[in-house]
Amino acid sequence: MSFSILPGAWRSVFAVPSALVDSHIKLASPNQLKVLLWALRHAEETFSHEAIATALGISVSEVQDAMLYWIQVGLVAEDATKAVEPHAAPAQPIPAELPLATAPVAENTAPIPARRIPKPDGLFIAERINQSAEIRFLMQEAQQLLGRPLSPGLSSTLLAIHDDYGLPVDVTIMLLQFVKSKGKDNTSYIEAVARDWAEEGISSHLQAEEKLRRLDEINKAWRKIEQALRLSPRAPSSREERYSDRWLLEWKFSPQMVREAYDRSVDAIGKLSLSYMNKILERWHKEGITSPQQAAMEQKEKTAVQKQSKPQHTTYDIEEYERMSAEVPDLFGKE
Repeated sequence: MSFSILPGAWRSVFAVPSALVDSHIKLASPNQLKVLLWALRHAEETFSHEAIATALGISVSEVQDAMLYWIQVGLVAEDATKAVEPHAAPAQPIPAELPLATAPVAENTAPIPARRIPKPDGLFIAERINQSAEIRFLMQEAQQLLGRPLSPGLSSTLLAIHDDYGLPVDVTIMLLQFVKSKGKDNTSYIEAVARDWAEEGISSHLQAEEKLRRLDEINKAWRKIEQALRLSPRAPSSREERYSDRWLLEWKFSPQMVREAYDRSVDAIGKLSLSYMNKILERWHKEGITSPQQAAMEQKEKTAVQKQSKPQHTTYDIEEYERMSAEVPDLFGKE
């Protein structure tokens, strides 16, 4: 089957930048392509986001996101007198063939303003991409790693991670690989992890490797707890990760001891409670109880003491203390 262009269609034409096909046709989303083509067709007119949204049958927010993408890659310019300037001198786009093996270690950039808005906007992002080979590399790597075009919000977050949090490009890429492996590569989670890493002072490749090794150990600890408690496989919450780290890695309890604490939690309050289990395991840690046999002996001795106590005297009840101290509503899977 062959194709031909109908001559009548060429009576009205408009220009399309070569970079659209050369660098972005595979990476841009359908909405981004539609918005740019519509804007190019109406390049000599003044129009608004609302007008584009009405013409294309999409929301205004989708139009804004799409237009910010083209601003950040340098195919569209924005000014106060006209909504879109497609024929402005195009800035340098993110190169399609930038080497992927290593990030540039040095860059010649123009001075970045000392004061700017808390989250960089599309124009500022475009300037940084144009000025910095390192930032261009970060944006391209993030786009390929996540397997989708970067939204303006994510581009802004990545730039803030680099400029404000101080994470180097290679560390940020390792962070993105980590969140992608967890299936939690949304913008808010990426920023939360980056903030935690910055607060921990992770600023080198070796420190990031050690952090990832530690997180892998915690994940394996959770899997052991998951099996011991016969829970369905799922991603642990942050609280579950913290308890996994404490119980198995810090206090060195076996999964069998965690199961014993679980059984006592259910016997005492009728349901599973992280806080109640933690109180039990914390007491065992302080008292040097490390095996199910020792835990059973402790329970037997406590029961014998309670039986010997006179009815009119109130005895010290460890289970009652643990029950009162624990935050009963705090269940697995809830923060």
